Amino acid sequence: MAMKVWIDQDLCTGDGLCEEICPDVFTLLDDGLAYVKEGSKVLSDPGGLEDAVVESAEECPGECIFIEVE
Repeated sequence: MAMKVWIDQDLCTGDGLCEEICPDVFTLLDDGLAYVKEGSKVLSDPGGLEDAVVESAEECPGECIFIEVE
C-alpha cells in the first residue's frame, strides 16, 4: 500500500508540532510554514510516510497535513 503526505501551506499555522513529532519528514522554513522533506530535499509535492506522520496529522492545529493512500 503506497501512501503520500502533503501540507496545504494556506492552512498551516506554523506551530511546528509536525516537525517536533516527526523531524525526519517535516521541516519549517524561513517563511514560517511546514514542508514535507525527504532527506535534505524539501518537497512541494507529496512525499514519503511513516507512523509518526499520522500522529503529526492528528495533532496539527491547522489541520493542514493530508495523507493519501493509493
